[in-house]
Amino acid sequence: MHSTTETAELSPLKVWLMAIRVPTLPAAVVPVLVGTATALADRKINIGAFFAAFFASLLIQIGTNLANDYFDHQKGADTPDRLGPTRVTQSGLVPPATVRAAMLASFGLAALCGAYLIWVGGWPILLIGLLSIASGILYTGGPYPLGYNGLGDVFTFIFFGIVAVVGTDYLHTLEFRLVAFLAALPVAMLVTAILVVNNLRDAPTDKRVGKRTLAVIYGERFARSEFAILVLLAYLTAALPWMWGGASPFVLLTWISAPIGLSLLDRVGKQRGKTLNLALRETGRLHLIFGSLLTLGLLLG
Repeated sequence: MHSTTETAELSPLKVWLMAIRVPTLPAAVVPVLVGTATALADRKINIGAFFAAFFASLLIQIGTNLANDYFDHQKGADTPDRLGPTRVTQSGLVPPATVRAAMLASFGLAALCGAYLIWVGGWPILLIGLLSIASGILYTGGPYPLGYNGLGDVFTFIFFGIVAVVGTDYLHTLEFRLVAFLAALPVAMLVTAILVVNNLRDAPTDKRVGKRTLAVIYGERFARSEFAILVLLAYLTAALPWMWGGASPFVLLTWISAPIGLSLLDRVGKQRGKTLNLALRETGRLHLIFGSLLTLGLLLG
């Protein structure tokens, strides 16, 4: 629990920036950029849909972060000895009811953006929106929380990778296209890699409170191997939109970021505990740089 002095030093703005976890927000933006780029490469663009998808994706990420903060506290998963950044509910910085209200407001605003997107894209977008919001809540909430039962990695890969990119491309083109799916694969791998580092860091404390992530179920060696496979496959699959999807060979610009990826393979392979906080931030940075290069490569085509 934060001391009164420490709490008093934090402005309300800083507290809420901590609550929404600003460093994680690029993970919501990258799929929208990549999905828009696959469409724009074929000279198809819907500006209104771009902005609505951009804000809906951000709001779903914020809502998911607040849901994790709230439900992890409710389930006792966030303890004073956690190794990650401060959680505002567990630390007493924000009352649980306020965090819950902010979570519901975020998902509500995302739904408002989604209403316009449904008008643009029809029932497929309605289905995607409902499933995305539901997965954000059920990740740590509900009777069978996904993140507590080894399913967090799968749902992150699907919803914050594949669905986000393909859904964005669909809003512009009104087609489900192979090139969008292929471009989504490396994005999905790197966003999942962010979660793997997080779960690797938290494995000892998660195990004590019964939070069964893959790092807890199969062990830390498995998590390190999973991270390495995801990062390496991200670079290998980056060529697929060009090879099989008709995209520009400039998608190989993503390989410029390979030194960052290789450095992270070494770091995550050796470090543990709080030292993985830097690796977590760097993995998020890699996802942003890789996604930006992929977007650029698609547009240069």
